[in-house]
Amino acid sequence: MNRAWWKEAVVYQVYWRSFKDSDGDGMGDLRGVMEKLDYIASLGVDVIWLNPCYTSPDVDNGYDISDYYTIMKKAGTMSDLEALITAAHERGLKLILDLVVNHTSDQHAWFKESRSSRTNEKADWYIWQDGVKGTPPNNWRSYFAPSPWTWDETREQYYFHSFASEQPDLNWEQPAVREAVYSMMHWWADKGIDGFRMDVINLIKKRATYDDVADPLDLSYLGNQPGIHELLQEMHREVLAGTDLFTVGEIPFVGPEDGLLYVGEERDELRTLFHFEVADDMETMDLPRFKQIQKRWYEALYPSGVASQFLNNHDHTRQVTRFGSERYRVESAKLLGLMLHTLPGIPYIYQGEEIGMTGIRFSDPESYQDVAFRNQYAERIAAGESPGTVLSSMQLRARDNSRTPMQWNTGKAAGFTIGTPWMAVNPNYREINVEAAEQDPNSVLAFYRKLIDLRKTHPVMVYGIYRDLAIQDPYLYVYERVLDGVTWRVVLNVHDEPVTTTFGLPEEQLILTNYDTADINRLAPYEARLYQYEMP
Repeated sequence: MNRAWWKEAVVYQVYWRSFKDSDGDGMGDLRGVMEKLDYIASLGVDVIWLNPCYTSPDVDNGYDISDYYTIMKKAGTMSDLEALITAAHERGLKLILDLVVNHTSDQHAWFKESRSSRTNEKADWYIWQDGVKGTPPNNWRSYFAPSPWTWDETREQYYFHSFASEQPDLNWEQPAVREAVYSMMHWWADKGIDGFRMDVINLIKKRATYDDVADPLDLSYLGNQPGIHELLQEMHREVLAGTDLFTVGEIPFVGPEDGLLYVGEERDELRTLFHFEVADDMETMDLPRFKQIQKRWYEALYPSGVASQFLNNHDHTRQVTRFGSERYRVESAKLLGLMLHTLPGIPYIYQGEEIGMTGIRFSDPESYQDVAFRNQYAERIAAGESPGTVLSSMQLRARDNSRTPMQWNTGKAAGFTIGTPWMAVNPNYREINVEAAEQDPNSVLAFYRKLIDLRKTHPVMVYGIYRDLAIQDPYLYVYERVLDGVTWRVVLNVHDEPVTTTFGLPEEQLILTNYDTADINRLAPYEARLYQYEMP
């Protein structure tokens, strides 16, 4: 595998509205991020991914953009962002922004023009269709609503939206749309950003026809359509070629074989991608299935492409709550961290993961702010389900699980704000916070810093071949990474009961563990060990 800085990088995701509030209005902001840059740098990470801070009505937490060239007032000003870019670079950190170009806000000037008239010069910048006998053009669904079609009285047509009705999809078949997007990307690159996290980028290419589908609940018809690679290759030619910009595509509905088409080094499309075979398709940890997913993606991509490793982000419940154990919070947080940082691919840390933050279960559905939760909850109640049943079934996967404010200390609102936080702080902040973690040499935070330092100093962690030694075991995950005669063995008990193992190695070969290991052949609940040995 060819070596590159971005393959060796660790990315830290900042969901700024829940990270740090600098002015007391209860909402995190860009100056709050700047206040905590030294903390981020102290982790040893290389790249900050900043969630959207562009001007937006904020229907979907900034993923409904009404102006790509200005900053949302809640976040701050363009001067704040420019200062953040400079300050990050001074600390050796790169900063990437979300690129949200599958859709805009319905308040964007482009959409206002498009809906104003069928003869407007931007009339075809979005996707418009006539209805069928007064009903939407087809039986499709959107992510956030029962139908992806909304009627517009002015044009007397339906417009298409993969997400909320306030997020109309752009029509990428129009060259003028693509030119406008590429111009905007150049503008931001000239501002000094270091790349883009590309939101649902493989949804930009639509199906050739809008016929009904057999199973509307299988949303795969929304993405990964023929012609997507030609669009991404054009984007590469027009914007990315000859630059060192980092690009990671959010790519739903894609398996390993298709994944290589997006990130193969000879294809000139993306550096890396997020797939969702774990985050979307696995309710809780199913270890044999997880191991098969890792094996399939490694075998399909290596050595020509690189994937990303993550178990939580702003859209997915915190990893300890979903894939680990709140009973063994510290142990499972360390185990999941060790696993993701030693598996093949680029590790992403979601803010608070490094201190073992957990999800939250609001008892009142009105406490949930996520538009997807609200729409789906209302739809199910309207269909006759009981409120209690609906709430309990949706709590684990609700996106607000990961959006509660960052827990900095034991003070008011966990040190996130001096005002009233825009979303309730998790009550466990008195035990789980950065200040306490900094004072504990055995904290999850200290463990993460060790992991990241190991990645910086041991190329085997990045470039080593991967082999699973116990792929069928339901509780033990044992694998090796091998490079230039050096072998790393990872032994994980992904389970809340002790297990015996034959994969332990002598203690002198132990590099890192989350327990004071006493028995080479027995692993405690959620025990994780990393060994190194030289090949003969």
